[in-house]
Amino acid sequence: MLAWNARMPKKTPEVPAKSPATRVDWTQYMVNDPEAFTRNMVRLVEEGGKAWAALIERSEKSNGAMSPPSDMNEATHIVGEIMRQWFSDPVRAAESQSDLMRGYVDVWNTTVRRMMGEEVEDVAKPEPGDARFRDAEWTSNPYFDFWKQAYLVTSHWAEKVIDDTEGFDERTRQRAEYYFRQVASAFSPSNFPLTNPEVMRETFKSNGENLVRGVGNLLTDLETSGDVIKISQTDTSAFEVGRNLAITPGKIVFQNDIFQLIQYTPSTPKVREVPLLIVPPWINKFYILDLTEQKSFIRYIVSQGFTVFVVSWVNPDRRLANKTFEDYMREGIHAATDAVQRETGQEKINIVGYCVGGTLLATTLAYDAATGRDNYNSATFFAAQADFTKAGDLLLFIDDAQLKALEEMMAERGYLDGSRMATVFNLLRPRDLIWPYIVNNYMLGKTPFPFDLLYWNQDSTRMPPANHSFYLREFYKDNKLAKGELKIGGITLDMSKVKLPVYELAAREDHIAPAKSVFISSRLFGGPVEYVMAGSGHIAGVINPPLEGRPPKYQFWTNPDRVEKIEEWLEGAKETPGSWWPHWMSWLKKRSGSTIGAREPGTTLGVIEDAPGSYVRAKS
Repeated sequence: MLAWNARMPKKTPEVPAKSPATRVDWTQYMVNDPEAFTRNMVRLVEEGGKAWAALIERSEKSNGAMSPPSDMNEATHIVGEIMRQWFSDPVRAAESQSDLMRGYVDVWNTTVRRMMGEEVEDVAKPEPGDARFRDAEWTSNPYFDFWKQAYLVTSHWAEKVIDDTEGFDERTRQRAEYYFRQVASAFSPSNFPLTNPEVMRETFKSNGENLVRGVGNLLTDLETSGDVIKISQTDTSAFEVGRNLAITPGKIVFQNDIFQLIQYTPSTPKVREVPLLIVPPWINKFYILDLTEQKSFIRYIVSQGFTVFVVSWVNPDRRLANKTFEDYMREGIHAATDAVQRETGQEKINIVGYCVGGTLLATTLAYDAATGRDNYNSATFFAAQADFTKAGDLLLFIDDAQLKALEEMMAERGYLDGSRMATVFNLLRPRDLIWPYIVNNYMLGKTPFPFDLLYWNQDSTRMPPANHSFYLREFYKDNKLAKGELKIGGITLDMSKVKLPVYELAAREDHIAPAKSVFISSRLFGGPVEYVMAGSGHIAGVINPPLEGRPPKYQFWTNPDRVEKIEEWLEGAKETPGSWWPHWMSWLKKRSGSTIGAREPGTTLGVIEDAPGSYVRAKS
């Protein structure tokens, strides 16, 4: 039986553990070469001054909606509201402060006893898998152990304060929890040179050379960033789209202002009669579905005997500022569908929508149902929402004030810089996607490890104002599609009129399209729906290939019963180890006709250029 995340405690129960009384080798924290150390400190001051000047110079550009400064303003407001609530009850506030002080006293006593050679139990322990404190000296060295435990005691206390604060509505409490994660992540002792054992060892070992290199890395990131500083997450020189990413063979067979259409070269002598069109999100690039050969979802589908087409969205500039959500439907999905039909001679095709591409697809299907278009045998959705009532932490960025500021910024420039959306997604998981790279790049002075997924994550795209504003207001803020109030081309859309078979994939740990939100969305369709939940999150839950000869990394859950609440669905769900891809493939083949001879790309439409095409190579 699968335990639903909302039922689980927010904090992993702490299991007391005895920390060994270990003799500390303090020589590793001593300067080896005072002269070299002094020279590097002088260089650090000089280079640090340049970095500080660059930060000040770009500070105005870095402000505004969807930026760290705006986040700090919101966090300050929330903290003030929490304090006001607590200080309105002085007795309860005093008791809470006493709890915190007792925790600090316990940590101090534990540290003193450990320094005296005793083996004592930890006052607080990190959660399992917390990579910030994996260095052995966080436990064996009383100095670093003190900072670790003091931080954990403070974090657990603050979390309890938020949980016990009364008078918050659901949205305010969600905002408080979100900003608590931001502040708690930022103030971890692992983020400061004098309280991080790895940084201190490296500083003394290299005579401060690591800090000088770190400032150089910071200056490089500042020079290559857009509106908001983009912290390098991987060695970008290790990858190139078309060389070792997005290398499944194919051709561009159609294009217009907003997308190129890729048709992939068959790898089997026979293919299914009904072709497949994939609509990825336009907020990032399609090749998340075509990373390396082993991870390529597209290559997998081609190998299963399908004629596969993929939409590769343009990276828009101010010339496309007025392209609307409706344009992305008509000139995007409709145009791509027409092109696939002409190229293959098929009246009906199968179609997939991923993330916001799935939201666009759901809207398109509702529009088609209202206007009599009947182009699809089936529709598949990956981590896609049509109902946004439970859309997770991204809802925190959507209110009238933030939307107005964002729209003013986009109107002035003609597009939304990709770095802003990338920053928003990173802020949803700051402990994993921000602070480890600040420590690695700027304090340890290292180059990030080459990682294809993080290269894609940094390869952000711009967004046209008209489309993006409509999406945020009509879907995230007002939830009009789910309410039956959304109008496209003057037609009010009704999702219940969509009767074709639907395969709906959610990811259990998805922080962008939460599994519960996807489940609620799946219940809007009027036809048969196969809801499946994959393990892991928004990306790894989808990109989870079958591993031949190796233990499965994740799993997926199925439940054919039609129920109205996800809790009921989970009660009867069956867990299957491994990839969900074969399960979906079995479902899809039943809706893809018989087999015919393989189709070569561009037989009817012609060939414009080789895949992956020029649109995906455009940088922000």
